[in-house]
This record gives sequence, structure tokens and C-alpha cells, in this order.
Amino acid sequence: MSTRYLQVAGHDVSGDHYIDGQRIPGKTRFELHCPIDQRLLGTISEGDEEHIEAAIQAAQRAFATWSLLSAAERLPYLERFADEIGKRAEALCAVESNDAGVLLSRMRHGVVPRAKLNITWFARHALELQHRPIDTDQAHHIVKHDPAGVTVIITPWNSPLMLSTWKLGPALAAGNTCILKPPEWAPLTCSLLADAAHAAGLPPGVFNVVQGTGARTGARLVSDFRISRISFTGSVPTAKLIAQSAAANLVPCSLELGGKSPFIVLEDADLDSAAATATLMYRNAGQVCLAGTRLLVHKNVVDQFVIKMRALVDQLVVGDPRDEATEVGPIIHPRQVERVKGFVDRAVACGARLLWGGQPHSFGPQYFQPTLVTDVAQDDEIIQNEVFGPVLTLQTFSSDDEVVSKANGTDYGLGGICYGETSHAQAIAERVRTGFIWVNSFGIRDLAAPFGGIKRSGIGREGGDWSFEFFCDVKDVVIPKKPFRASFSHR
Repeated sequence: MSTRYLQVAGHDVSGDHYIDGQRIPGKTRFELHCPIDQRLLGTISEGDEEHIEAAIQAAQRAFATWSLLSAAERLPYLERFADEIGKRAEALCAVESNDAGVLLSRMRHGVVPRAKLNITWFARHALELQHRPIDTDQAHHIVKHDPAGVTVIITPWNSPLMLSTWKLGPALAAGNTCILKPPEWAPLTCSLLADAAHAAGLPPGVFNVVQGTGARTGARLVSDFRISRISFTGSVPTAKLIAQSAAANLVPCSLELGGKSPFIVLEDADLDSAAATATLMYRNAGQVCLAGTRLLVHKNVVDQFVIKMRALVDQLVVGDPRDEATEVGPIIHPRQVERVKGFVDRAVACGARLLWGGQPHSFGPQYFQPTLVTDVAQDDEIIQNEVFGPVLTLQTFSSDDEVVSKANGTDYGLGGICYGETSHAQAIAERVRTGFIWVNSFGIRDLAAPFGGIKRSGIGREGGDWSFEFFCDVKDVVIPKKPFRASFSHR
């Protein structure tokens, strides 16, 4: 069977798997629709038992040689991989915008440069992990980071390119071989990644892509005893299923599961800056795990804050994400639109009040109005559960203790944002139980820093040494400083 290609925005994209350095078509296929206008983009191969077995065997064979290379020897391969991503920048931008509804401007100026950096940064950082000496009175310890084995990577539909490369970078740099299972609603840039890896000369089997649904393809991959690591970003229910499968084989999992992050506006905050940042939470149609979706505003400034934010929201451009002027694009799938609308409708039915939005947008059936819901209680569903759409909630507070209590009053703990006089905001930030929190800022990231959440927001950290701690088996080579003589004497 010949490889099938989809034509997306003038670019050829394979709809088939990439296994052991070759394109492999599937016997069964599923349809892929564009979230912008619901047109059919094409059909995608679905991974079955045969494809999964072939991918695992290929990754095992490749691991035997890839794992023996030093970090310095793997570096040229990964630098070429990043270069090939750069050469495909326009295709990656156009395809992900059509496939996932992501803003084209965000792809060009943020995602693709970050995708390249994800590969090169970790490849170079791996050079520092080869030997880490620890000296004690008794011995000289050499701490080594050995490759763990075959790694399964499962990424979500809201940012498939960036999140795939963020995991692939350290996994490959550590010497692991990888099987990537793309999101079924937005798999196409992961397919283009396979083209980039192939052109870069990554040995066959080092990087494989098996497409399909989570229930069928993903479930089979994570339950295999030959898998050494699983890295997943997505929903809590799916993570629980993955963890159950992995537990049967004692496979370590890294789980990044989204959030319900607080956006705190203290009485001494710069309200113009805070309102502008809060409006950013609607970007990517609110489909961002680290967005501050729960606005917690001091009661003495809430009226001013709402007026300032409303003026900015009224100026937001909702429309085609391929237009550089667009600021809010579509929701990924009709099922997700129904989910978002259901949250809002149920909140209103229970007494919540809409300050703006609350309905599907006139631009198209997969667009939803930027929405702000208030008069909600702490235990309401819309406060406690992740909506993952352009929907924010507004609560007020009158004291530091009250805002900390509300900020910590969900089962999530991924991120947060706190606006106020710097020392005051920092003091509050240190009391919020979360994986990270921005003070008077948003979106500042560094690959050397840890990323991840607590509670239902996940297990583990990504970034810097934390990524390698997960993707490696850490080994301590102990060399005594004095001649060692074994003795069975207990005296």
C-alpha cells in the first residue's frame, strides 16, 4: 500500500504511521476535520496490534545502539533534527493552525521557535549529565544518568507540536528511543515531525509515530511490559487509566494534567496591567492548561477591574486563526464546544450571573464567546473543574487569608498569577499551593526551570534536570578512597 498524503494549506502531510524509518499505512482509518470550518482534512491511519508491535520492536532494536552513544555523539543528530524543524516552519505553522485551530501568529512567533529549542537545549544539557562526582570521606561517587529504554509519549490536542518536542528533547538526548502517540483530534504536526527526524538522519526506530485513538492505540501502548517510561499530558480521567496500566508493569509515569489556576488581583495591584493579563487568558480559545481561569479580585477594586477588563475584551478579535489579526480562534471539536457550553449553562441555571459572553460565537459553530461568570460559590462545578474553553470565573475577597483559602480551594494545583505590590504579591504567592506562580507577569518560562503541578494537576516535573531524572535510570558508581577489605566480623 502506498503512503497517503493529505493536502493541508498547500502542504503534503502523511496520514500514515512512521515506524522503523518508514511510512506504514493502516488497515483502518479515521476522519480528521478542521475546527475552523469543519471541512474534512482527510483520513488518518489508526494503529492496531500489528503497528504497535512493530513500533515497540523497532524501538527496542534501535535502543541497543542509540543508548550506547554518548551525549556528544547524539548531539549532531538532534541538532540536525532541530534544523529540519526550522526548515519546515511554514508548513508546521499552517498545518497546526488548520488541524488544531491554533493562532497562526502564536505558531510563528512562539511555538515553532520553542519546538526547535526544546530539541537543542536538552541535547546540549545532556552533555553536563555524563559524570557528576560526589566526594565523601569514604568514597568517590560518580553519578550517571543511563538511558531508561523505550519511551511512550502521548500529547494533547491544544499544542501538539510544542508539547511533543518538549518531551522528545530530553527523552532522545538521554538515549531513549521513543514512540509518539499524537492526539487523534490534531495529529498532523506530529506526522511532520517524523519527516523532520527522517531528513535529519535519526537512525530507524529511534523515533516512531503511531496514530490512533486513546482508547485503542494509546491503551495498548501504555500497557505493554516492554515500555520503560510513559510521559503524558492530558486529562485526569485518561491519566488514571494510564497509571493503572503502568502500575501493572511498574512503569514510571510523568503526568501533566492541566489546572484550575487562580488569578489573584490584590487591592494594591496595577489594575491596567492586571486586566490586560487577565484578557490574555482567552487566547487559544482558553485551551491552555496554565491559564489563570479563576479571577480572585479584592472587593475594593473589583468594579474598576471589571470595567478595564471589559473594555479590553470588547476589542478582542474572534475569528479565523490563520488571520494574523485574530486573537481568539475556534474550539478544537464539536464535543468540546458542547462541554464548554454545558459548564456555562449549568452555572447560570444554578444562579450564576454572566458579565459577558456565555453563548456560541456567530463566527462559526466551533467558536465560543469570551465569557466571564460571577456570583459563583467555591464548591460550584465551574469553580472546581477545568472547563478548557474561553470561560473565566470571578470571585471577590476581602483579606489575604480569604484569597489564599479560595486559591487553594480546588483539587488542582498547576499554576497561578498574582498581581499586587511586589513584596505583598510574593508573600501571597508563597502561600498558594501550586507547581508555579507568576508574580505581576504571565508566561515567563525557561527550559532550565521545573514545570508541573500538584494534586490533580499531575505527577512529576518537566524541564532542566527534572526531565532527565525522569527519562533516565540514575546510577551511582562508588569507588572507595582507601583499600576495601570485606569483613564478616560484627565486633
